[in-house]
Amino acid sequence: MENGRPPDPADWAVMDVVDYFRTAGFEEQARAFQEQEIDGKSLLLMTRNDVLTGLQLKLGPALKIYEYHVKPLQTKHLKNNSS
Repeated sequence: MENGRPPDPADWAVMDVVDYFRTAGFEEQARAFQEQEIDGKSLLLMTRNDVLTGLQLKLGPALKIYEYHVKPLQTKHLKNNSS
C-alpha cells in the first residue's frame, strides 16, 4: 500500500482515485471522478478528451490533471506491466 492505496492504479477503487486527486491538490475536481465513478481501471483508460470534456472540469485544472497525473500514471502502469 502507498498512501493507503494499492501501488498499481489498476487496483484502485473509486475512493482511491478521489483520494489521489485530493492529495494532489484537486479537491474540487476530485468530486467529478467520484460522481462519474472513475476507478483505477477507468482512470488508466481515459483519453485527454475524456478528461477535458467528459468530467466537465474547468480547462486549466483538467489539463494539469491529464498531463501531470493521468498520463504519467498510464505510462508507469504500462512500463510496470510490459516487463
